[in-house]
Amino acid sequence: MASNPAAKSPASASKPAHGPEYWVRAREPLACLIFLAPLLVVYEVGILMFGGPDAGGIRNGADYWMREWLMQFGFEDMWLLPGLVVGILLIWHVAGKYSWRVSADTLVGMFAESLLFAFLLVVVGQFQGLAFERLGAGVPLSTGLRALTAPVITYTGAGLYEEVLFRLCLLPVCYLILRTARVSPRTSAVVAILATSLLFSAAHYVGNEAYEFTLFSFTFRALAGLFFAVLFVVRGFGITVGCHAAYDVLVGVLLTTSG
Repeated sequence: MASNPAAKSPASASKPAHGPEYWVRAREPLACLIFLAPLLVVYEVGILMFGGPDAGGIRNGADYWMREWLMQFGFEDMWLLPGLVVGILLIWHVAGKYSWRVSADTLVGMFAESLLFAFLLVVVGQFQGLAFERLGAGVPLSTGLRALTAPVITYTGAGLYEEVLFRLCLLPVCYLILRTARVSPRTSAVVAILATSLLFSAAHYVGNEAYEFTLFSFTFRALAGLFFAVLFVVRGFGITVGCHAAYDVLVGVLLTTSG
């Protein structure tokens, strides 16, 4: 069988990740960690700067819930949860025997993809809002989107910790449970994606800071959960978090400037 000369070319080996190689590199845990590190730092430092003695009051819901679960086992250090996120990605990277090299081109590409998918999700929300108005649901588009925003300090936290909980943790666990029950791989993946997407939406209506339930908001959050779950499976954890955070910031800025 003839070998590929380009694969052995020193010139090609020295080039940064691009093309087909980029699609693989962008999914690797180390690339995800480096890409998400600024979001993690901005969120945690922001909590310290603006939260004061009542930092829990401005934490994202998923962040708050996971910290509460850790406290039930006696773990109260505020840096434990972000440390666990870093640790999970590093252990995943080592276990997968991935390369320790991450190019700047890969990180720039991940940022561009995050923005692209965030804009796409905004478009999905626009079309859903128009559809609900046509059906006489009585839910103005701006009201539906406004209900999905959070205080500025929680934007990055929602993008990060909701994806940690629902996609990085629950989706694989759900898939493994189904596979253990001898469900086919494809069916397991579909059910895991749908189940965690519905759970993602439902979680927004639980707790002291729960949103008011409307069919519009629940449907959109379920669609958003489905969008993030498919993105997680296809493009990896880093881009999914980047998309989620970019969407929250984008919607927050649009709403602030429009009204």
